[in-house]
Amino acid sequence: MIHNWYVLYTRSRCEKKVASLLSKRAIENYCPLNRVVKKWTDRHKLVYEPLFSSYVFVKSFPTDIYKIKQVTSDIVNFVYWLGKPAVIMDTEIDNIKDFLNGYSNVKIEKKDIRLNDRVKIINGPLMDRVGDITSIENNKVKLYLPSLGYIITAEVDINNIELLNHSNFRVDKLVS
Repeated sequence: MIHNWYVLYTRSRCEKKVASLLSKRAIENYCPLNRVVKKWTDRHKLVYEPLFSSYVFVKSFPTDIYKIKQVTSDIVNFVYWLGKPAVIMDTEIDNIKDFLNGYSNVKIEKKDIRLNDRVKIINGPLMDRVGDITSIENNKVKLYLPSLGYIITAEVDINNIELLNHSNFRVDKLVS
């Protein structure tokens, strides 16, 4: 039987609590945390906020899904795709981890998109990663993670991207 990554949907603002409870039960999980600087009138503070609102990733066998849902009432359900719990590829979890290790104040946006250009990052924390991008504007690259349907945005120098195929982008769009 295959050990896969699945997505848990949690009650609002319960992501860290659910991840902690899963860890206490020795259930492999990942709650991607975004480093964000919060500003108050008297100070600035670095805080860790869940990158995906109400989502926690859990690695398990399909037969363990019912047991995992019983860990806490803060788990609403698994995220389903085509009638089955959505499976996330290991490489996508690794990409999220690498991305968050290299960048702070990451922004995400939910969007239905089509795959466009295939690029390879040739420098920086995502070096040698190949992925599909949806747009390049100035120095901003949008990386598509297909299983999640999210776009993760980061400032990446245009010189650190190598185009692997011909695309819909004109060459003058790639030069800032």
